[in-house]
Amino acid sequence: MDVSNPQLLLKRIVNVKVIVTPLWKDEVQQQLQTQINQLDQQLQQLDVEGQRAIAAIQKQSLQPPGPQTIQQIDNIQLQVNQKKSELLEQKNQLLQNLQQVQFLESDQEVNQFQMEGFFRVEPGDNLISKMQVEIVLRDGIVEEIRGDI
Repeated sequence: MDVSNPQLLLKRIVNVKVIVTPLWKDEVQQQLQTQINQLDQQLQQLDVEGQRAIAAIQKQSLQPPGPQTIQQIDNIQLQVNQKKSELLEQKNQLLQNLQQVQFLESDQEVNQFQMEGFFRVEPGDNLISKMQVEIVLRDGIVEEIRGDI
């Protein structure tokens, strides 16, 4: 390494933006719909598993069920309801995202995600400007790199 020109390798967050196109909108809507369908399947499976667990406990217990059996059934129902609530909250968020995507205008830029990237810095560099880098994609292809690389 050349000690007369010291350099340092640092990591930065790079914002990745996309330009809204009909293709991008279709892909995002399909992904969101797939996730919504998966959550619906999980909700149905959760109901079935909860009913099975309750039926198994009822089958093994005395009739009429004692207080311990009732408590076990209540606990299972509580767990099922809590998990259902989490899944429904996720589904609601996905439905909101789907609605937002439908209202996006073509050629509008939206934040897609963030990723980490490495960069070199040396004496005299403006660290702030080197930290502010964005990549802009159109249908998955890099259209522009903004900032001080």
